[in-house]
Formats: sequence, structure tokens, C-alpha cells
Amino acid sequence: MVDILHRVGVRNVSADQVFQALGTLEGLRGWWASDTTGSTEVGGVLAFRFVPGGFDMQVVESHRARRVRWRVVAGPDEWLDRSVEWVLREEDGFTIIMFRHLGWREPVAFMHHCSTKWAVFLLSLKSLLETGTGAPDPHDTPISNWP
Repeated sequence: MVDILHRVGVRNVSADQVFQALGTLEGLRGWWASDTTGSTEVGGVLAFRFVPGGFDMQVVESHRARRVRWRVVAGPDEWLDRSVEWVLREEDGFTIIMFRHLGWREPVAFMHHCSTKWAVFLLSLKSLLETGTGAPDPHDTPISNWP
């Protein structure tokens, strides 16, 4: 199995503020998918809808200012029963976001695409937190002929 891994530092933003962007509907709508519904409570399911489609994630862990973890319960076959998580820590005036999309069966072309899109959206998260403006779908940066 292989994982998508990213590390992003957000300057002069607390881990609690990052958690708000990851753990609330308003926050998620501000950087990832404008069309986000559901429950951010542990056990709840979040529905993310993008122009080309969407997926649902069950909230598995939600520890304020420390960690958020979801399990994919509906979406592309490559994503089903996989986990997405963010681990947060404060360091030298930054909050460091350690991102992982875990358990890909193999590094297929779709994984490469998703890795780049995760980077696009993580930079949208950074922008939202540092400037107040993110670029969620449908305002995100297109990267290829795939949606």
C-alpha cells in the first residue's frame, strides 16, 4: 500500500484556527468544497460535492487543535475504506499540518492526480488561514484534463 503525504506550514495561525477550518462545515466550505454538508461530529458523515462528482467521509477522530481523521464511505473505488487525516502541531510561529491520504493499493495515475489536487487544496487551506480567502471547488486551480 502507498500513501499521499504532504506537509504545510501556516504562519501566525494557531492549531485551533486550523482545526476550525478542518472541523467545521464553514471552514471546509472555505478551502475545499463549497458544496459540503453533513456532520463534523465523530461518527457523522460529511458529503463533499465537486463539479465532477463527490464522496462521503465518516468522521473517525476529531481532537481539537491536534488531529482530524476521516474514512471514505462513498466515492471512487480507489478511495473507498481509505483514511484521510491531518495532524497539527505548533512550531516556531507556524502551525504545521501533516496530511496523509492512507492506503492506496498501488500508485496508479489517479493517485498522482489526487496527490496534486490535495496539494492545490492544502494551499487553498493555507491561503484561507493566512489571508481569509481560500479557493475551494469550483474556484480551485485546474491541473489537467481530469476533473
